[in-house]
This record gives sequence, C-alpha cells and structure tokens, in this order.
Amino acid sequence: MKNLSYKGYSGSIEFSHDDNLLFGKVLGVPGLISYEGVTGSELEADFRVAIDDYLNDCKESGVVPLKPFKGSFNVRISAELHQKAALIAMETKKSLNSFVAEAIRERVEFSS
Repeated sequence: MKNLSYKGYSGSIEFSHDDNLLFGKVLGVPGLISYEGVTGSELEADFRVAIDDYLNDCKESGVVPLKPFKGSFNVRISAELHQKAALIAMETKKSLNSFVAEAIRERVEFSS
C-alpha cells in the first residue's frame, strides 16, 4: 500500500527517524490535515479519525468539504501535441477528452 485511503481521501505514509513515528497528511486538500501513529494500524486509525473530524467540522460549520480530486483538470501542452492528439481522437471517432482519459488510464495501469 503506497497511500492510505478512506471516504475518497488519500493520505501519505512517512516515517520520522528522530521521533520513531509514522505520520502523514491528507493529499490533494488545501490546508493541513495530519495524523500519526507508532504502528501501521495506529497510523491508519488516526488517519480515519482525522478524515471524520474534518468532515464533522465542515458539517458543523455549514461548509462543503473539499474533495481532493474532482475529475477535471486543465493541462497545458504544446499546440503541436494538442493537434496530434485531437487528430488521432477524430480518426478513432473519440472525443479529445476520451482520448486523453484513455491515455492516462493506460499509463497509470502500466505504472501500478
């Protein structure tokens, strides 16, 4: 397991040699939501508590919780690469969005 995962949130797993402690932070959310533990089980439990606390704080404050990944993002590429990708998408009767999603999916699966 590379990261922790709970209720759609992901968290890092790091180790402090000085403190002999595991720690981490929630990824993709502005601000700091952190957690720690001596063992992996303690780290994961504190991660879940941190997420639940964040969601409860948002609810009590009437704030919509931030989601780390919405499913949309802007990518800046060269005009030449944009043109090539768009033409390939058209040739294969796909939208550019579908073409890019497929390319990312293939790369992510290859890396896993």
